Amino acid sequence: MKTVQMTLDENLVSEVDKTARRIGTTRSAFTRDALRSALKNIRMKELERKHREGYTRKPVKGGEFSDWENEQHWGE
Repeated sequence: MKTVQMTLDENLVSEVDKTARRIGTTRSAFTRDALRSALKNIRMKELERKHREGYTRKPVKGGEFSDWENEQHWGE
């Protein structure tokens, strides 16, 4: 691992420390998890944007997926 120095608001550090203690982890572990979660969220948003752009460039044609309609079962 690499040590990184960051500048954060005192209130933010206080909230992170309180939360980390409450859930039984360290400030560093909490921050690592938060950064991983933020990166995952950004990647997901990028994929969703690409997905929307793809359907904008090539919209679904009427009946394109109708062969699968009989296979769907939504339950009661």
